[in-house]
Amino acid sequence: MLWLKALHIVFVVAWFTGLFALPRLFIYHCGVTDAEGHDRFVVMERRMFGMMTLGATMTLVFGISMVTLAPGFLSMPWLHAKLTLVALLLVHHVYCYRLLAAFRERRNTHSERWLRIFNELPFLVLLGAVFLVIFKPTF
Repeated sequence: MLWLKALHIVFVVAWFTGLFALPRLFIYHCGVTDAEGHDRFVVMERRMFGMMTLGATMTLVFGISMVTLAPGFLSMPWLHAKLTLVALLLVHHVYCYRLLAAFRERRNTHSERWLRIFNELPFLVLLGAVFLVIFKPTF
């Protein structure tokens, strides 16, 4: 079980690396006007999304594995709250893909300010998830 937990944490870190870095690339991409710069950001964003998706997939694989081995966790309210936060992250992840496609096709409509706010959202989820896992509140 500890191996699963360790691998889960490693891939959570990889996922969050992408969740923090990809929107930052979008912010920088907003200021690019030349074709060469645009193409360079498209490649970087695609690669970052791939790494982020691998991190998300493996996070889910190891998380599901832990719950499979210890199904009693599913009766704990804190885990339900954490899984709700994970669902929000998955929505954020999918929305990142939509933004990636919009930037690739040169049809982004979001301002740099909006993207900066969007970039901070995963931190709030991370904060909540860490507190839930550490303190395991009973509600």
